[in-house]
Amino acid sequence: MKNLTKQDQQIANLIQAETKRQQNGLAMIASENYASPAVLEAMGTVLSNKYAEGYPGKRYYSGNAIIDQIESLAISRAEKLFKADHANVQPHSGSQANQAVYLALLNLGDKILAMDLASGGHLSHGAKVNQTGKLFDVYFYGVDQDTQLINYDDVLKLAKIHKPKLIIAGGSAYPRQINFDRFRQIANTVGAYLMVDMAHFAGLVAAGLHPDPIPFADIVTATTHKTLRGPRGGLILCSKKYAEQIDKAVFPGIQGGPLENIIAAKAVCFKEAALPSFKKYQEQVINNAKILALVFSNNDIKVISGGTDTHLILLDITSIGLSGGQAQEVLQAVGIYTNKNLIPFDTRMPKDPSGLRLGTAALTTRGMKEKEMKLIGQAICDVLKNPNDSKIKDKTKKLVKSLTSKFPIYKDLK
Repeated sequence: MKNLTKQDQQIANLIQAETKRQQNGLAMIASENYASPAVLEAMGTVLSNKYAEGYPGKRYYSGNAIIDQIESLAISRAEKLFKADHANVQPHSGSQANQAVYLALLNLGDKILAMDLASGGHLSHGAKVNQTGKLFDVYFYGVDQDTQLINYDDVLKLAKIHKPKLIIAGGSAYPRQINFDRFRQIANTVGAYLMVDMAHFAGLVAAGLHPDPIPFADIVTATTHKTLRGPRGGLILCSKKYAEQIDKAVFPGIQGGPLENIIAAKAVCFKEAALPSFKKYQEQVINNAKILALVFSNNDIKVISGGTDTHLILLDITSIGLSGGQAQEVLQAVGIYTNKNLIPFDTRMPKDPSGLRLGTAALTTRGMKEKEMKLIGQAICDVLKNPNDSKIKDKTKKLVKSLTSKFPIYKDLK
C-alpha cells in the first residue's frame, strides 16, 4: 500500500489494523469468508475507472470492448457453474438481486409468502423495516415448534389462504437443506412464482453438496461471498423465459453503472469454484459445522433444529443464561467473532435476541479441520458458561493466538 500510505496515512493505518484483526481472530460469522488473493487483486484494478451502463454489446458509453469480454466471461462461467440458462452478474449485493426480482415479477401491493425473520428468513424477504415490507403485502411461514424445521404442509395451507404471487424459499439463518421440489409443487398449486435465495449455500450448490434449486425455481438469487468465497456482490440466475425481465430490472430498473472490477472478481471466483479443490473445501466446511454442532450439544447448549446440513449453526444461548448479544460480546473479547441472531419463536427483541449464529466457511478457508473445530467449540462453550472467569478467557485467547498463527489467512500474513 505504498501509494495509499503516502497519500492517506490515516486510512492506510486503519486498513492495516483491520488486516491484523482478521489475521489474529477467528471469523465465525456465517456470512463471512476470505476471498482468494486472485479475487482481491481483480477488485483492486483500473476496471474501477470504467463506466459500463448496459450489457455486453449494448453499452451506453464507448470504450467497453474489453469490459464486455470480462463481463461475458463472468456470465458464461456463472451459467456453466450453476447449469443455468441465464446469469446476471451486475447486482451489487444479494439484497439488490432480490429487489430486482421483485421489480421484474411483481407490482406494488402484490402478495409474497416468505420465511419469517425469526425462523431464518432475511430482511429483504418482506420484513417491515425493509422496503419489501412497505411495498408489498407480505405473509410469512415459519418452522415447526418442536423440530425447528419447515413444515411444508403449513406452507401449503398458507399459500392456499393468501394466494401469493411470489413464494420465497431460502434465508439467512436456516441450517437445514430445503426441499425445493416441494416448494415448486406448492407454488404450482396456487399459481405463484418461486424464488430461491441461496445467498448462504451457493458454494455448497456449486460443489454439488446441497440440493440444487435451479431445476425448480423460476428465479434464483445469490451472493458471491459467503460460501462461494468471492467478492462481496450479488448474482441472479434464471431460465431464458425471464432473462429479459431480469436484465431490465437490474439495469435500468434499480442500478446504473455496474462495478466491473467486482464483476471481474466474480469471474475469478466462478472459475475457482469449478475446481476439484473447491468441492473438497466445501466437504470440509460441512464436516466442520457438524463437529461444532455436536460439541455444543454435548455441552448442553441447545442447537436449533438439532444440528446442521450446511455451514451454518444456530444456538439458543438462553439455555445457559445469556442473551445472544451478551454471548457475542464475551466471545469477541477473546477474539472469536460470531453474531447475535433471532431464533424461532424468540421472545426477546431483535437488538438483543436469544440466539447466536456461527459458520465454518472462513475457518475452513484457513485450513482448519475437525481437530480444530473440537478445540474451538469446547473453548466457546467454556467461555459462554463462565463469562466472568478470567482464567478461562486467558486460556481461550492463547488458543486463538495459537490457531491464527498456525493457520494464516494469506501466506504473507503472520
